[in-house]
Amino acid sequence: MLLHIVFFVAGLVALVAGASSLVRGASKLALSVGISPLVVGLTIVAFGTSAPEMAVTVGATLEGQYDIAVGNVIGSNIFNVLFILGVSALIVPLVVHSQLIRQEVPIMIGASLLVLALGLDGAINWIDGAILFGLLLFYTAFLVIQSRRATKAESADFDAELQPAAANEWDAKLPVQIVLIVIGLVLLVLGSGWLVDSSIAFARAFGVSELIIGLTIVAAGTSMPEVATSITAAIKGERDIAVGNVVGSNTFNLLGVLGLGGMVSFGSAGLVFSEAVLAFDVWIMLAVALACLPVFISGREIARWEGAVFVGYYVAYVTYLILAAQQHAALHGFSMVMMGFVVPLTIVTLVVVLLRHKAPAKAD
Repeated sequence: MLLHIVFFVAGLVALVAGASSLVRGASKLALSVGISPLVVGLTIVAFGTSAPEMAVTVGATLEGQYDIAVGNVIGSNIFNVLFILGVSALIVPLVVHSQLIRQEVPIMIGASLLVLALGLDGAINWIDGAILFGLLLFYTAFLVIQSRRATKAESADFDAELQPAAANEWDAKLPVQIVLIVIGLVLLVLGSGWLVDSSIAFARAFGVSELIIGLTIVAAGTSMPEVATSITAAIKGERDIAVGNVVGSNTFNLLGVLGLGGMVSFGSAGLVFSEAVLAFDVWIMLAVALACLPVFISGREIARWEGAVFVGYYVAYVTYLILAAQQHAALHGFSMVMMGFVVPLTIVTLVVVLLRHKAPAKAD
């Protein structure tokens, strides 16, 4: 077991380091050939934070470990909203840009509904995967075209964060940038393999399903780049970036990660959705996506108390998974309290808050 723990930790480190190396090399290379910082930020950097999820899901799919492949994506999306946004909001109330409310959150919800619809037959096959991945390409192109109308202030944010390497910097040379990209890809492949293999060992050792491991430990582990990005942004006062990072990552996970996972499953039954996923977890993912709208609209920020609610619900979700896996005697009572008291009370509170806040005008 100790060896599996070592490989699991090594896998996480390799995934995070690989994503960082890939993003750095690809970003510097793109900037060096004249691509604008805004486009680089909307594509390479945005996709780079989801590279661990993609590596793990594709690797698990190729090995036939569909519960880990699917659980990784669904669990990551739940973790991103409830835990990452929750913790970030506890640090400082998060500002929600109007574009997120009008465009990005509805797209995330639409992607969640599409994945649910495609997965209801029990799998995301290669055709479904191609549809999802094609939509990601279309969405990316749309963002790039839309970015041309960005204000100077919005463009300046990217210009400050992303700049071509100076001539005397170590990553200014083309060979170095290519090496960084190759190292990043190698680490992602190695890390995903170590993480999947050790996760299977954990599931067998603890007597729980691979789905539970995928929804919790693997999902949280592959979301480490999002954790670092959002919490750092919140601490630095870049509160809109903290929110946008999570919403964009979730959309990429649904369209890109599941899409590619379905495409590489060509020749098999597809990326299989278990009965447990279809009966519970995918609906929780959809509910979490839908919950973003009233929370974001109410005052156009995520208040600390709303962040605390998010974190509390994530703890409740993981607790339910653990109790259900063990068929614990407390499961029925816990479910009754959550569904009969906590959830209705939260819904009523959000409705009241939404009615009291008539979308007060704030500067975007």
